[in-house]
Amino acid sequence: MPVLAHNPILPGFYPDPSACAIGDDFYIVNSSFAYFPGLPIMHSNDLAHWDQIGNVLTSETQLPLKNAEVSRGLFAPTIRYNKGTFYVICTNVSFGGNFIVTSNKAEGPYSEPHYLEGADGIDPSLFFDDDGKCYYIGTHPNPEGCKYDGDWYIYIQEIDIKNFKLVGEKHNVWNGAMRGVHWPEGPHLYKKDGFYYLLHAEGGTGPEHAVSVARSKEVFGPYEGNFKNPIITHRHLGKNFPIQYVGHADMFETSKGDWYMVMLAVRPLKGYTTMGRETFMARVIWEDGWPVVNPNVGMLTMSLKIDLDPIENELISNTEPGGDKTYDFRTIKEFGPEILFLRNPEKDMYEIVEKRGLKLKCSKSLITSLGDVSFIGLRQDCHAFEIGCVINTENLCRGASAGLIIYQNNKYNVRFEISNWIGYVIVTKDGVEEKIETCPLGNIATTIMIRVLGLKAFFFIMTEKGPLPIAGNLDISSLSTEVAGGFVGCTCGLYAHDYDEKREDDIYAGFQKLYYKRFRTQMEKDQQEEEV
Repeated sequence: MPVLAHNPILPGFYPDPSACAIGDDFYIVNSSFAYFPGLPIMHSNDLAHWDQIGNVLTSETQLPLKNAEVSRGLFAPTIRYNKGTFYVICTNVSFGGNFIVTSNKAEGPYSEPHYLEGADGIDPSLFFDDDGKCYYIGTHPNPEGCKYDGDWYIYIQEIDIKNFKLVGEKHNVWNGAMRGVHWPEGPHLYKKDGFYYLLHAEGGTGPEHAVSVARSKEVFGPYEGNFKNPIITHRHLGKNFPIQYVGHADMFETSKGDWYMVMLAVRPLKGYTTMGRETFMARVIWEDGWPVVNPNVGMLTMSLKIDLDPIENELISNTEPGGDKTYDFRTIKEFGPEILFLRNPEKDMYEIVEKRGLKLKCSKSLITSLGDVSFIGLRQDCHAFEIGCVINTENLCRGASAGLIIYQNNKYNVRFEISNWIGYVIVTKDGVEEKIETCPLGNIATTIMIRVLGLKAFFFIMTEKGPLPIAGNLDISSLSTEVAGGFVGCTCGLYAHDYDEKREDDIYAGFQKLYYKRFRTQMEKDQQEEEV
């Protein structure tokens, strides 16, 4: 009985997917940039239902991110499996460059990074050949000198995988299917029926994004491009199409011999992308020695049938992307792998106290800084949602503040902040803060909420009579990558900071509960049907 998968298979900020299949187990890793822990790992047995089983990089020694901007840190990873070992290769553009970590379990723990001397550029990948040799595939600036921004080349070099050292000569094998192509990147190498296939993205990770393929009888080329390139793109469908920026793909084969491709794409709303780049999937067949993506359709679809037995999953856990999430800090003992922090959190940033709740340190670094901020977040994964928390305002000393935030980056965010027993709605645009509304609060545990409907935000406080509106109809289009720039989607969560720089004692904000609720409205469906 086929299972029906729905796109995006990983909704929300899950960009640059790489996948591998081991029997009937499927794994995906994604970029995480300056969020910590690094590189989420997803698992599925039917390609339709995915759970986050861990993160690749879970310690500061594995993932140094001090003072990194949110769109720096970890770029595109690749996951591969060979002879009992999982290999994840990635680039930390802020510290160290290209590296490999290994584990005998997909969920980890993974080794300390093995940094690769001489591996310049970004977006590394690995390929294990039939003869036991391993190859490094990367992308770097045109060795003859860049003639324009994005004039890069994909190169292949043998790697001594036991000692994590590049050996032999670099071979610049491909610079894209189009003339004057910008940013050939995200390369992956496969072998099928005597050919080496080089899959890559080009055109930049925006409206011109596309996936192309070339092949060769020899690993170092020469590579010939597919005359039908690009094999998948949405750049020809116009600015109003509901799925855009399609590219950065990886392919894998199931135990039944079926092929699938994962790739990133975005779901903008009225031209603004707030959720970032998400993971989508398509079916692949082979015709005349070349891959064909979603045959008879030629673009991504909202669902696809998969010839695998469905895994019954009646309960949606906090680790499954695309579902409601609730955290009662008085009863949980630890956070799951889906929880995000910014950069390298301080070791004493938080404490979960049984029956009392979460103690979140009021950091001296403001949430709008690049310092060691106190932040606990989740990915925004839909256009209509509500995030809320129960905060103990009596624990906040004068000058300390805490609350809810929708965070694009340190210069673009919206927050509902409690300070000195007053609630503030604050919007940050291009680094400039503006207080929109204020409201007095009692010295009690208070429930505050931010509700998002499309590109508008509404702010509430819960009272005995129900939600009390504080501010509403606030335009949040500035939280999009089109305005704020960068490579990430919005995250939502809790934060705390101390405005009093002279205070020597550490103080903490108290939280009892955090929840993220998706609205099952017709808004997104109606918008997509209208634009199609």
